[in-house]
Amino acid sequence: MANYENIKKCLEQNGEVMIRLDSNESIELHKHNMKFSDSSEEIKVDAGTETFWISADKVSCYWIHKEGFSKE
Repeated sequence: MANYENIKKCLEQNGEVMIRLDSNESIELHKHNMKFSDSSEEIKVDAGTETFWISADKVSCYWIHKEGFSKE
């Protein structure tokens, strides 16, 4: 599973980060609408009308968007 501290650092550096959960759902995180809970290692996302708490141990991978990036 992805490391909580690495996700936190990646979001701080890039302003946004994509995560994939162990349920295969993908979620885009943005600095302006989420917080990290260091004591529980949970990610709290304020989605406007709903609030989500994501346990970091449920994140299977994370990545960032890059313009012009392509896989070959």
